[in-house]
Amino acid sequence: MRLWVAGAAVLGALVSTTALSGAFAPQAAPEETARPATMAASATPTPAPEASPSPTTQAATTQAAAPKPRAAAPERLIVESAGIDVAVLPLTPTSADEASQSLVPPFTMDGYWLTSFGMPGRGSNDTTYITGHSWEDREAPFNRISTDVEVGHEIVLHTGSGVQHYVVDSIVTHDKDTLKDSNIWDITPNRLVLISCYTEDPWGKNVVVTASPTDSP
Repeated sequence: MRLWVAGAAVLGALVSTTALSGAFAPQAAPEETARPATMAASATPTPAPEASPSPTTQAATTQAAAPKPRAAAPERLIVESAGIDVAVLPLTPTSADEASQSLVPPFTMDGYWLTSFGMPGRGSNDTTYITGHSWEDREAPFNRISTDVEVGHEIVLHTGSGVQHYVVDSIVTHDKDTLKDSNIWDITPNRLVLISCYTEDPWGKNVVVTASPTDSP
């Protein structure tokens, strides 16, 4: 079951969300087992030695071979194009939130990860949702999402197991009372969705930024 959350809140975003029943417990995807290289037959008993890779090549190879960070709770969100660099705190919908089908993030300068959904990283089972407030006539964590984020921009998410990089796929607005019916609530592993009030109509609309990992975990 997924819980819809929608509405408007004084000075901030009341976002539509969807919650899975039960706790999210990501399972790490199985690691690929390296296969031994097949030695080709040679006409000479002792093949000529290969040139040793340079330290730069070795470092690049090691980095490319390193496993992607496992799924873990997000801790810090950076959207450089919008001047966003905020802590991300966990937010779990209460039974009252579920009963009223509404949720208001705390009025702080932080982002909030909706814990009933996915975690970012290898083994992700669902979309990761992060919400934060946009306020009128005062500073707020997500004020510039509506104006300074474009398709192709980078999002960096620090987690408990490493750093995840995303590229923005879309920026759309939704009416607060219909966001609950949007396909942003489809279960999509490894996707990242940011939700806040739309600054041109903070009482009636939400802005939604959808992003995909630059390297699939």
